[in-house]
Amino acid sequence: MHPRAATFVAQAREEYGFDPSVTEFPEGTKTAADAADAIGCAEAQIASSLAFDADGDLIVTITSGANHVDEAALADQLEVSPEDVEMADPDRIKSRLGWAIGGVPPICHDLPVPTLLDETLLEYETVWAAAGTPSAVFPIDPVELERLTNADVVSVVE
Repeated sequence: MHPRAATFVAQAREEYGFDPSVTEFPEGTKTAADAADAIGCAEAQIASSLAFDADGDLIVTITSGANHVDEAALADQLEVSPEDVEMADPDRIKSRLGWAIGGVPPICHDLPVPTLLDETLLEYETVWAAAGTPSAVFPIDPVELERLTNADVVSVVE
C-alpha cells in the first residue's frame, strides 16, 4: 500500500475507530470519471472532497462526482459574498489538511475544518472517497460518512 494511503488508514483507525478498506488503482483515480471507471460504479457515487476558501476560512465540500459545486450557492449556504468564495490554493490545502489535491480524504485532516456533504450522496448505499493519494479509494455508507465528518447535509451544486 502506498505510504500516504497507509497513513490515512492508520489515522482513520486511531482518530475515528473506522477501518477503511482501501483499494489502489495504479492507473489513478484523480478525476471522478477515472475513479468511477476504475471502481465500476456510477460517477455519482464518487465522494469528492473539495476545499474552498470562503471569506478567509477553509471549508471542505464532499460532493458527488456527478455534480459541480456552485460557488454562489456555497456562498449563500455560508452567508458570505459570492466574491469571497473560490477554490483553495493547493499549498494551503496541503498545509491545512495534510493532503494533496486529488487524494484529499473526507476525514483525517491535520486541522479541523467545517464540512458540507452533498445531499445527493445520501441516495446511495455506498460511495467511494479518496484515501490519501490520487490512486487510492475506500467505500463507505454515506450516512456513516456524514457521521464521521460531522458534516452539514446541503445542496450547493449546480
